[in-house]
Amino acid sequence: MQPQLFSNSYVHTALRLDPRTKLYLLVIFSIVMVDGGTTGILSYAKPILAAIPFLLLLTAGRRNVALTYAAIFSLSWLFSIYEINFLNGMINILLSLFARLGIRWFPCAVMGYYLLVSTHVSEFVAAMERMHVTQKITIPLSVMFRFFPTVQEEYRSIRDAMNMRGIGIRNFFSNPTAMLEYQMVPLMMSVVTIGNELSAAALTRGLYGTVKRTSICKIGFAFWDLIFFLLATSVFIAFIISKL
Repeated sequence: MQPQLFSNSYVHTALRLDPRTKLYLLVIFSIVMVDGGTTGILSYAKPILAAIPFLLLLTAGRRNVALTYAAIFSLSWLFSIYEINFLNGMINILLSLFARLGIRWFPCAVMGYYLLVSTHVSEFVAAMERMHVTQKITIPLSVMFRFFPTVQEEYRSIRDAMNMRGIGIRNFFSNPTAMLEYQMVPLMMSVVTIGNELSAAALTRGLYGTVKRTSICKIGFAFWDLIFFLLATSVFIAFIISKL
């Protein structure tokens, strides 16, 4: 899973969704999945909603990430439904904690990951302008789209350079301070620099200009946008009904 994470900031997907649909799905995930309810109608609605990132990642060619996500969510869901009563003590507490993270926060994180890797920055900016979102929100979010992939690439460069000097995970326990000093400190310094450079690049491209920007990116709703919109809305209605 790790080699695919943020290996490319933008991937071509067989199933193309409008950025506004992806944002809507992310909002629904943040509302429904974070809630801890797993009984009643939510026992059917949540697994259906959780299947959406799995399908989208498969269409984006991120099969390993999709399978890892499906495995973690399935195990977490089964553990939360059929609590392992024969386990006691600290092991049961840790497994319960991981299970809650797996069904509450992990699907939201994976949905956000799909949004990042499948949406071009220009498409995202065009979608935000269609929604008449203020630039005070659009600019930080557009910078974020390039921030995490760039930090990932920078970390890999630092890690490879330090591995050549014999400083890495393998030698962490023998000399933990060296890894913190030669990997974490340069990375933190690079994070600050990357943030400043991406902000300057965004301003250079005219994101903060007073003149209305034009875009060659073609965005718009299609058939699959309607399908996922209706599916997510149905799950959200079921979530509201379960709270009444």
